[in-house]
Amino acid sequence: MMFDVVKSSTRLLAAAGLAVSLSALQAAAFDTKARAAYVVDASTDTVLLSKNAEQALPPASMSKLMTLYVAFEALRDGRLTLDERLPVSEHAMSYKGSTMFLNTQDRVRVEDLLRGIIVLSGNDACVVIAEALSPDGTEAGFARYMTKRAQQMGMANSTFANSNGWPMAGHRMSAKDLAILAESLIEDFPEYYPLFAETTFEFDGRAPSNVRNRNPLLKLGIGADGLKTGHTEEAGYGLTGSALQDGRRVIFVLSGLNSTPQRAEEAEAIVNWSFRHFNTKTIAKAGEPVAQADIWMGAAAAVDLVAAEDLEILLPALAGREISAEVVYDGPVNAPVKQGDQLAELVIQPDELPEMRLPLVAANDVARGGFTVRVTTAAKVLLRQFLNGPAEAS
Repeated sequence: MMFDVVKSSTRLLAAAGLAVSLSALQAAAFDTKARAAYVVDASTDTVLLSKNAEQALPPASMSKLMTLYVAFEALRDGRLTLDERLPVSEHAMSYKGSTMFLNTQDRVRVEDLLRGIIVLSGNDACVVIAEALSPDGTEAGFARYMTKRAQQMGMANSTFANSNGWPMAGHRMSAKDLAILAESLIEDFPEYYPLFAETTFEFDGRAPSNVRNRNPLLKLGIGADGLKTGHTEEAGYGLTGSALQDGRRVIFVLSGLNSTPQRAEEAEAIVNWSFRHFNTKTIAKAGEPVAQADIWMGAAAAVDLVAAEDLEILLPALAGREISAEVVYDGPVNAPVKQGDQLAELVIQPDELPEMRLPLVAANDVARGGFTVRVTTAAKVLLRQFLNGPAEAS
């Protein structure tokens, strides 16, 4: 559909009376018991819930996801292989809590270590990986590298003191950072992500009491396929999770819950809420004209603005008032214009959700105008100056 364009100085706005049915009713925010929470619809990058999401808190074993990300990078770069066997240091063996019960006589395959971290939450397995990849061979050096790498990835509230989340001063992550990390793992390493859905892993028969994945959602049939639980006295019970239903992925982080049952109930409820109370709407098909942009000194006076790909937004599922939108760009646009150049944005503001800005691009090339176009344009400007004054002409 096309939108009517209204000119306002050099800022052009297109009033968007959407032809498709874009309606929304204010969606009630999920009343979570978690100390901190963050929920994002990964398919549309829409934040559904944010509670203390940028507060740096103890992440417990959820910080193992950063160790895994660095390990996956090493596998991708050829610095590790899945069949490579790594030695176990006394320092790695010294960790208590959830472990693989490794000892200094072991040389353990990297693939087993990764599964030991993901499924068994092995503190010792994290240290083996850390010491192998650390710039100085120590877990502390690896933690410093993790902190630097996290900053590079946009995790502004993450500082690591060890590789596994064992309680230590200064070891902190925010719920939003954990969500960024989860999405990075899913997008950057699809070949390894299925490991997060494994429900059991028996390593060498050493720990029959520690063979099950603690993620309470994996067997519920609600599309959950990762990622990592965490618990310490300081941090409480937490879960960084993700679920996929009908091609739509939700990533969520819960931290600071009071018990294992509360974590399970809260996580299941938040997944169901995310999928039941929000729907994806396609508001423009790829290549479909949405508006026009005026061209300055071009072979054509205007160019169609189209969506480079299907434009989808997430809206509360229950019907309500219509959603308005506008096409915004700085114009007129100087020629030449190349097909696919981003010239404008479709700006939408649904109730109770962040403003959405979706890119619009040129549908075709527009070359610079020839001599006749330039002379005609100059004549029009001079005529406006004569009739209306310089300010109006500009």
